[in-house]
Amino acid sequence: MKIAIIYNRDSKAVINLFGTLNREVYGFMAIEMIREALIAGGHQVKAFEGDKNIVHNLEEFMPAVISGERPGLVLNLSYGIQGRARYAHIPAILEMLGIPYVGSGPETQAVALDKVLTKIILIQKGLPTPPFTVLENPDFDYPLAEKLQFPLIVKPKSEAASFGLQIVNSEKELRTAAAGIFKDFKSAALVEKFVDGREVNIGIMGNEPVETLPAVELFFDEGIPIYTYEDKMQEAKRRIKKVCPANLPCDLKKELHDLAIASFKALGCLDSARVDFRIDSEGKPQILEVNSMASLNPDGSFAFAAEKIGLSYSDLVNRLVDIASIRYFGPHAPGTEVVEPGTGAQDSVFAYLTQNRDLVEDNLKKWTNLVSRTGDPVALGAAVNMLTEQMAALNMRPVKALTNRHFAWTWQSASGLSKGTLLVCPLDVPAESSGKYPIPFRRDPEKLYGEGIATSRAGLTCITQALKALHRINLLKDIPVALFAYSDEGRGMAYSSHTLQIAARRAARVLVFQPGGENGAVIDQRLGSRKYSILLESLSESGETAGSFPDLMSLYLKLANTLQELNQLEPGLNLAIQDINSQRYSNLPPHRVQSTFHMAYLESDQADRIEMSLQNRCKKTSAKSGSLRCLVEKLEERPPLEKTGHSAGMVKNLNTISERWQLPFEVCSGPTPSAAGVVPSGVPVLCGLAPSGKNIYTPFESISRGELLQRTLLLAMLLMEKDLNWQRNVEQRG
Repeated sequence: MKIAIIYNRDSKAVINLFGTLNREVYGFMAIEMIREALIAGGHQVKAFEGDKNIVHNLEEFMPAVISGERPGLVLNLSYGIQGRARYAHIPAILEMLGIPYVGSGPETQAVALDKVLTKIILIQKGLPTPPFTVLENPDFDYPLAEKLQFPLIVKPKSEAASFGLQIVNSEKELRTAAAGIFKDFKSAALVEKFVDGREVNIGIMGNEPVETLPAVELFFDEGIPIYTYEDKMQEAKRRIKKVCPANLPCDLKKELHDLAIASFKALGCLDSARVDFRIDSEGKPQILEVNSMASLNPDGSFAFAAEKIGLSYSDLVNRLVDIASIRYFGPHAPGTEVVEPGTGAQDSVFAYLTQNRDLVEDNLKKWTNLVSRTGDPVALGAAVNMLTEQMAALNMRPVKALTNRHFAWTWQSASGLSKGTLLVCPLDVPAESSGKYPIPFRRDPEKLYGEGIATSRAGLTCITQALKALHRINLLKDIPVALFAYSDEGRGMAYSSHTLQIAARRAARVLVFQPGGENGAVIDQRLGSRKYSILLESLSESGETAGSFPDLMSLYLKLANTLQELNQLEPGLNLAIQDINSQRYSNLPPHRVQSTFHMAYLESDQADRIEMSLQNRCKKTSAKSGSLRCLVEKLEERPPLEKTGHSAGMVKNLNTISERWQLPFEVCSGPTPSAAGVVPSGVPVLCGLAPSGKNIYTPFESISRGELLQRTLLLAMLLMEKDLNWQRNVEQRG
């Protein structure tokens, strides 16, 4: 589990320092010991200051979970930065963010820090606590109650750790002590009867049931018999001896434990606390205070008592995490154990992926920072090597018959590809190999950024990590699945499409990992595209006078307007001029105009008709003048993904999986071509299985952090499902 330790020590990162500043801190050594204990318990741990940056830090460390995923947890050691309810600040923020945490809620923390409110609640519940009064200013002009006879204890109303604690023996000392509290703490003073007797504290752990630790008694070798701040910080010269279990009569021991639990419940404490008592000369216990944030310092009373029942320091820290986990998630929260293939295999895959989402993102980071643009053979070679290593680690074997070395590579599981699933993903980032600085991987709480992260890298990560999860439970070898990776996406698959067609004919279904639509949409229909070069060229000699040259640019613009009219001929058609270049001699008019003309279409027959019209119009332009020619050349063609009934079973299966695991799922159409259009007719194919992208082909290209995990999980679950519909399609195709 991911665990964030939140503490306060050095940071004062707030908008304004305005209010009573916190004086309680954990030592670096204690924080490090707690961190090491949690790591030893098998957790992922980071420590953060509890300041205004905590929301951003937590979002980055433990992003929003998907349904059914066990979220991370906070071990709250934060006493707050400033203010009188500072104990409540971090718990309140955590509740707002929806992050589970160890310890009591904000309302309990605020009450426990206010000693007066605590005593009022204890009295209302009939629990013994010394008589008290509150001095709102040092110049009080009223007599103290008869029960408040000197000596008295004076302390700030809303402080802890014995700050400002004094014993006074006269009214003069009382006024002096109260004046010091008003000056130093800007706080009213709590005055209570000093109970001269034994000092005992009892630690508490658990919720249902609430359990107590053995009582700890404190012995003072000299000085006043109260536990001061200097004693707690080991700054006093005297020695404090702790004895556990305290030597108490059985009936008194039981009474103390019962009172501790009653106090814990009266204030609404959760998970842990420590209750401090004084036992008077008549053997009657009095509750001094309830420490809702019992110190976890290794040399403190809480850890000392836990050790006496066999809990090492590491065991104690992890026990507190377990107690909070049970409170939030129940006793059967998802664990990290490996489940054998069978009824629990999907749960095991879910647990592995959700508990290792950092590993998934780290894999994406490696891919994103490995820049392999189209046309860069060295970088693409490095990408092939990296993918080969990852496939070898999963026992995915290369398929030589479906590999052409330079542009297409295929790996398959031990069960082969026949009647299985073919996963398709580009290795190249479709961008020019020069003239552009690479954009490195970066993350924020909600998104992941980097070059090609949506167009290529996220799809590769989804595939490799889903296969890794299946390999981990020893199931991958039994699943017929193959990965087809190609490196010419930026060139319209001019060299890899034939190999993909052969591979697809062996498969029962094909999944293409290019960016999907919003709200978890996969794509069952995509436009095709064709790219043409149109050349308008003068046949006149370059030495002729300027007046003998035809005005090619005007002629070209007329032709372009005529071509745009083709947009109106049929629905679902999009024609656009992408580039125009001209050549001329010196200051003469252009003698050659060349442009790139792009056509997006839905049906191949439609594209053929438009292409014929395009050729005819260019021929007519050439025929009108014997001094010029108009040539049309097809540069690139990417077939459309036509919507058919072949993929209906796969869509239904994905929808069922999404409902079970509460993943977003829709079906939509895509405006751009993809490898899915290359798949032969009759083979069920879906595109857009990779996370949806934002700002694609820009320096701000990004994907959603949550969607990366969702798509990885969806693929893993789909590969584990037995879809009778697509199996039946395979049998029908023979």
